[in-house]
Amino acid sequence: MWLSVENAFLLSLQNDALSFVLSALLLLLYHVALVIKERQDPSYTVQAINRIARSAWVEHIMQEGKDILAVQTLRNSTMAATFLASTAVLMIIGVLTLSGQSDRLETTWHSLNVFGARHAGLWTFKLLFLLVDLFFAFFAFAMSIRIFNHVGYMINIPLTNAHGVFTPRHVAIHLNRAGRFYWFGMRAYYFAVPLLFWLFGPHLMLMATVSLVYVLYRLDHARGIPDAADEADPSSSP
Repeated sequence: MWLSVENAFLLSLQNDALSFVLSALLLLLYHVALVIKERQDPSYTVQAINRIARSAWVEHIMQEGKDILAVQTLRNSTMAATFLASTAVLMIIGVLTLSGQSDRLETTWHSLNVFGARHAGLWTFKLLFLLVDLFFAFFAFAMSIRIFNHVGYMINIPLTNAHGVFTPRHVAIHLNRAGRFYWFGMRAYYFAVPLLFWLFGPHLMLMATVSLVYVLYRLDHARGIPDAADEADPSSSP
């Protein structure tokens, strides 16, 4: 009897481990494929187009001297990153509160857990993964805010006083770095969805990961953006 119970626990623990590995592998393969497609076609992803747009915007702002427009635009980006960083902190507090009530919520949270283990230590381990993900999101958005503030100083330096250092290309590199940290923070938010469903069961985590990959594809793929050849050829339009 004791051996059968132990075998059942090990089997359920294997289901959790297998679901976690498959989910991580799916997300890893998706992002590897995304990098490969972006190298083949620089305009394949929305992120690549945003990098090009930010670089062109910096060059336009610094050449035309539109200081007010630069400050307003950077302020909007900083406010968005601040809001998301604050939201990550609130979610971290919520997860910490949830970890202290695991004994009372165990029955409710495991009501849909058909194939996974129900050990209290494993449930705490799942919460730890979710905490790490949310902490990563917070620091990513914090770094984004930090770099946005630096860009606010650099972009307003006149080109005549740039001393060959604060060129539009140099400033655009910093702005795109802030955008990259913002992207990291949003990815961490997306990854929190399968980790949250993992609390309810490993099969739900796997289903959430498959759904997330589809949603990410729809968000990352730059659809409906015509290239220069299509715009120049009027016969290509329907």
